[in-house]
Amino acid sequence: MDDVSNFFLYGKGVFTTIAIRAGKPILWEKHAARLLRDMRAIGLDRADFSEKRLHEKVVLELEQRGIADGRARITVSDETSSPIWQGESVQRVSIQVIVAGLRQIPFPLHLTESPYPVNSCSPLVGIKSCNYLENQIAIEEAKHRGHYEAVRLNERHEVTSACMANVFWWKNGKLFTSSQQTGCLPGTTREYVLENVVCEESEAGIEELRAADSIFLTSAGLGIVEVDEFAGKRLDRSAHPIMRLWPPS
Repeated sequence: MDDVSNFFLYGKGVFTTIAIRAGKPILWEKHAARLLRDMRAIGLDRADFSEKRLHEKVVLELEQRGIADGRARITVSDETSSPIWQGESVQRVSIQVIVAGLRQIPFPLHLTESPYPVNSCSPLVGIKSCNYLENQIAIEEAKHRGHYEAVRLNERHEVTSACMANVFWWKNGKLFTSSQQTGCLPGTTREYVLENVVCEESEAGIEELRAADSIFLTSAGLGIVEVDEFAGKRLDRSAHPIMRLWPPS
C-alpha cells in the first residue's frame, strides 16, 4: 500500500460487509449495487469493477479459508498518491477481500445511548465510507460502560442508528425504523427488511425508543437480533415477523 495514498492519509475508500451462509454471499446484488453507488459518490474509478470477478474472489477466499458460515468484507480503496504530497494524477483503485467466521452475540444484549451525535449534513451521509473511526470510538465507549451497542442521535436529537447497525423498534403494534433524513446509514439488511414487512420510516426522538415494546438491530454481520435491555429497561422477547426474515431463503 502506498504510504502517501489518499486511502492511507485520508481513509478515501468504501466497504461493505456481507453475510455468508453455506458458502454463499447473502444479498449479494444489494451489496454490489451499494459498492458501485458509493464508489461513484466519492469519485472512485469504476472502470475495472467487475461484479462477476469480485463474486468469484469472495467465494475463492471463503473456500481457501474453509469458511461456510460467517462474513466477508470488501474494501475498495483509492491508492492514488495524494496531490498534496506527490502530485500523481493517475488514479489507482485497489480491492481487498477478507473473511471471518460468525460474530459472537452476547446474551443478554444490552443497548445504550451514545454521547456522540451523527452529523446529518455530512457529505458522507448514506455512504459506507472507510472513515469509520467515529463509529469505532462510539462503540468502544458503549462497551466500556458494559453495553454491546449504542444508539446515536443526530444534531436534531433524532434516532439515526446504532454504531454499527440499523435500529428497528416495535411500539403499539407498529414497526418503525429511522428514515434516511436522520443521517442513518441505510444498510442492505435494513433494505431487505423494508421490502418484506410493513414498517414506518420515522424521525423519532430517543423517547420513542425508551417507550418501545421491542428493539431490533440489523446488519450483515449481526443478521437480525433482538435487544434485551435498553437504557436500563428490560424488553420482552417478541414474536414479530422481522425475526423470521433472517437468514434470507
